[in-house]
Amino acid sequence: MSGHPGAETAAPPRMPPAGRRGTVIVTTVSSDAHTWNLVYLQLLIQELGYHVVNLGPCVPDDLLVAECGRHAPQMVVVSSVNGHGYQEGLRLVGRLRSEPGLAAVPVVIGGKLGIQGGESERHVADLLDAGFDAVFEERAGGMVSFLNFVASIPRGAARELR
Repeated sequence: MSGHPGAETAAPPRMPPAGRRGTVIVTTVSSDAHTWNLVYLQLLIQELGYHVVNLGPCVPDDLLVAECGRHAPQMVVVSSVNGHGYQEGLRLVGRLRSEPGLAAVPVVIGGKLGIQGGESERHVADLLDAGFDAVFEERAGGMVSFLNFVASIPRGAARELR
């Protein structure tokens, strides 16, 4: 599943918050100081029935790995607004996948992946090849794809989703 936004126009799924589905960690890359996107994602994911641990801006890789070990998340969501999601995401997902306890946890990235524009197809393919389960760009339709992906994660999900 690429998560690459297409011509989706369907409404996002709505799931009742009754019966928590597990923990999702929301984070950004280490150079990204934006926070509004993280709060927005937190609220959306909570509406889908998950407990969310929001690590805030400028999260070092080591801190994310430690928090994943502490919370045993169902999924990790990486958001980028500053345009460095591609470059730093490649490093970050490699670090997460190298940890035995995190190798099977779904990890997604989205937002502004590059700073030049026009490189999105290459970025999406590279990020998927590096170990992300889905990539969601800032274009129209990306949020619907993201919500559908989050709603599809079963309890105890592993990388077989890919």
